[in-house]
Amino acid sequence: MADNAAQRDLAEQADQRFITTFEGDLMIETRGLVKRYGDLTAVNNLSLQVPRGAIYGFAGPNGAGKTSTMRILTTLLLPTSGQAFVAGHEVTKDPRAVRRLIGYMPDYFGVYDDMKVWEYLDFFAACYDIPESDRPAMINDLLDLVDLGHRRDDMVDKLSRGMKQRLCLARTLVHDPQVLILDEPASGLDPRARIEIRELLVELARMGKTIFFSTHILADVSEICTHIGIIEAGQLVVQGRMDDVRRRWMASREVVITLAGRAEDAKRELLQMPAVIEAADMPDDAGRPRLRIAFNGADQVLTDMIQTLAVQNIPVLNFNEEAHDLEAVFMRVTKGIVS
Repeated sequence: MADNAAQRDLAEQADQRFITTFEGDLMIETRGLVKRYGDLTAVNNLSLQVPRGAIYGFAGPNGAGKTSTMRILTTLLLPTSGQAFVAGHEVTKDPRAVRRLIGYMPDYFGVYDDMKVWEYLDFFAACYDIPESDRPAMINDLLDLVDLGHRRDDMVDKLSRGMKQRLCLARTLVHDPQVLILDEPASGLDPRARIEIRELLVELARMGKTIFFSTHILADVSEICTHIGIIEAGQLVVQGRMDDVRRRWMASREVVITLAGRAEDAKRELLQMPAVIEAADMPDDAGRPRLRIAFNGADQVLTDMIQTLAVQNIPVLNFNEEAHDLEAVFMRVTKGIVS
């Protein structure tokens, strides 16, 4: 009986990991996706939901199953079982339609060093049957988008790694796909190049693209993503909107309050609230009193704090909730998934 109760508890915890049922159209969806390589299960009952227009960060350590999932979505790999859809087209039944809709950038991209930058894009445009008369304007637009217009006549082998990465991203756009599937697009880049890639992904999302990219660099997800899925040992352990995931999986929330005075009165009043766990002093650089308040609960608790301080005429200069560290969320949700 005890074993059965424990199993029920684990099942309930697993169900609670999936934060949100997404609204609107789904551009990518998997249902019970499984991929095995002999005795190794690389993808284990994976059910993804990527809404239209999202920047979805598919996060997890190396070997978690990210690349296998992406190769299935891009029709390069057959699943062992389960289903995968892109814009409503099942990848195993209608692969041609899927390929027309996606732009795929693998983790190890291929560039042809004996081509000029513009020739590289022209070659792939021809592969997608883009009319020759349309290519020059399209190539110029793409090179401007990825900030390589000034290198259009350079040989590809003369580009830095970051420039090659941006060129490969431009290559995925030659047929104007609706969905971008990018495997570790910032891998191996220096900090400046990583920032440039992140800014480019945000710009593409503004243009109406749905972006699904994998990474093991959580900072990339935290900075730009609207949605996140965390995978560990082939299992999707969390999925949801970024803010929802942070709120659900942090042990508590924190707010920092800067005051014009009466810090002790503020601490006393706030600590009487049932949701408040701790109130700690942390003066700012100007020496003004400042409190870090840890609490549990929904946004209503924030409203109650503000009202409590206002009723007591305690002068508040600034009231700000601290952003949660995504690494802490990752460690919390993956704990116990692997030994």
